[in-house]
This record gives sequence, C-alpha cells and structure tokens, in this order.
Amino acid sequence: MRPFSKARRCTFLRRIGSVLLLGVLSITPTLVAQNTPLISGGMGFLTNTNAGNTSYQLVAVPVLAAPIGQHLLIEARGNLLETFSPQGDNRGYNTSAFLGLSYLQADYIATPHITVVGGYFLTPFGTYNERLSPIWISNFQDAPLIYGIGTMGTGVGTGGMLRGNAYSTEKVSVSYAAYFSAGSTNKEFQSSRSTGGQVSAFFPKTRLEVGASYGRLLESGKSNSVGAHVWWTPGKIPLKVRSEYAHGAHSQGYWIETAYRLSQFHGPESLIGRLEPVFRLQQTFRNSPSGTDFLPPADTQRTDFGLDYHLPHELRINTSYARQFSSTGNFNVWETGVVYRFLFPAWRGK
Repeated sequence: MRPFSKARRCTFLRRIGSVLLLGVLSITPTLVAQNTPLISGGMGFLTNTNAGNTSYQLVAVPVLAAPIGQHLLIEARGNLLETFSPQGDNRGYNTSAFLGLSYLQADYIATPHITVVGGYFLTPFGTYNERLSPIWISNFQDAPLIYGIGTMGTGVGTGGMLRGNAYSTEKVSVSYAAYFSAGSTNKEFQSSRSTGGQVSAFFPKTRLEVGASYGRLLESGKSNSVGAHVWWTPGKIPLKVRSEYAHGAHSQGYWIETAYRLSQFHGPESLIGRLEPVFRLQQTFRNSPSGTDFLPPADTQRTDFGLDYHLPHELRINTSYARQFSSTGNFNVWETGVVYRFLFPAWRGK
C-alpha cells in the first residue's frame, strides 16, 4: 500500500470528496425524476496474526449506484484503508493509508440480453473478484491463493465489456461476459492490456451453477489463463458450496469453500441460528518461477476454519484460523473482524 502523510491524505480526501460531490450535483437534475441513487457498502475493523505478527486495519468501502433514465447506470466502489503493522523488535507499529477506486463504470442496458459496460471495471475471471471480494460478503478476510491467475495483476480493466443473459428457460439460464482492457499506468486507474471473458450456466431446479473463464495478457510475456467454477446452494438447507480452479502460465490451483448457517435450529434470529461455520481448502502448484502472478513461490496447501456470527442490523463478527503448509515454511494465520453493512438513498425520492 502507498503511504500518505497526514497533510497529503487530507488534501487527497478533500479532492475525492469534491469530485464525488460535483459528480452527484451534475446528475441531480436528471435523477430527480428517475430512481433515487443508492449509497451502500461496508466498514469494518480487522485483525490479522500471521506467523506471530499482528496487524490491524480500519476499512471503509462505499458503493454508489446511480441510475440515469431507464437504460443507464453509473456504478463506483471506493476503498479507504488505514493499516497498523508491527515494525519488529518491539519498536511499535507502522501506519499506512490507502485511498482508491475498485471500479468506476457506466452500464448501458441496450437490450434484455446485452449490457454495454465502459470505464474502469472488475475483471470477469472466476467468481471471487466480482462476487466475493467485498468485506460484507466474503467469509474470510484473505482472498484465495489463486486470485492472481486471470485477474491480470490488478483485478481491474480499463476499456469496455459486453455482458448479459444469452439464454433463459425454466431449466437453465446462460450468462456471459466478454471484455477488452487497455494498458494504463495512471496511479488511480492501473490496468494491463488484456482480453477475455466467461460463460456460466445456472440450473434453477438443482440450484447448481457451472462456468468457465478465459483471459489473455496482451502485453510483454503474453500468456493465457483458463478457469472453471462450480457453485451449489441447495434450496432445502442453508448450505453454500463454492469452488474454483484456475491455470496460468506459471502456476495453477483450486479452492473449495463451504458455509452452513445454523438457522434450522430455532430459526435464523435465534442465538444459535446466527452462527455460520465456514471452511475452505485450497492448493497451489508452481509450474515455473514467476514474480508476476502473486502466487506462492512453491507448492502450497492451506486450510481455513471460520465461525461467523450474524448480529442484527447488518452487523457481523468473523473469526477464522488457517494453517499453511509449504516447503518455504509452515505457519498459522488467525483473523478476526467486525463488519457493518449499510444501505441508504442519496436523497429522499419522490
């Protein structure tokens, strides 16, 4: 993360606030007669003890969804982080701050089957990047070890994308996404020149989803990445099973995650019904040395055990323990977090 001095951070915050305010004011006349823009997101306090070293993090992740007319939607998500990490030898803590955009895009609903996306968007590879990365959704603080495969380093692209539902019946629904990203070295909009996409099929009766992803890096060291995922959420029990496999130029791996909320015991609002045990198993395999995919330098296996507790008013406590095994060393990871989910209109609608 990029460190900020206090003065620089305050200046940057004022600039971002001014830009967002001007943006909202500029579209206000159009939006008054349309759907009210929504501000949502989450904030949390997270701790991480990795190999005996404990760090703390304050996180705020605001999300803006602003419809303009019936066919256009402006979406944006920001990240505000303050991290306190130990210096070592009992010398106290280092403090660093980060402020940036996760994405900033315009979605134009051209037809019932085609949505045109332009701007700074999340790379549609696998499932974690687009669906599970927000802190109020993910069961674990850490992303899967294979996250770097197919997400082109930054996890975002600058360019255009087509996505939508290609085919839908009572038995199956097929969705797709295809994108092209230009290379960008801008500090706030960094991305690699790449292309790719994904396709998935959802079967409503069994609540099963299967999909495949493809990505190609078009810059120096051109390479391909392929992936597949399987999700299952049976309707009769509060169980979630998620899995993903990815293969890149220098490494490959998989993760499997399960979550079972104990809501069948006295209801979801009972003391025990708010508990949700979670489990994740993952492995990575190093095919050749590389410092660009951000995966472990050697074959690695990791097992995560977690226990989430869902409090009223969108407040959640996350706890987890992980053990990582590798030829480079074995160690434990303890994590806790308190996360609050918020949602409110930008102003009162008519």
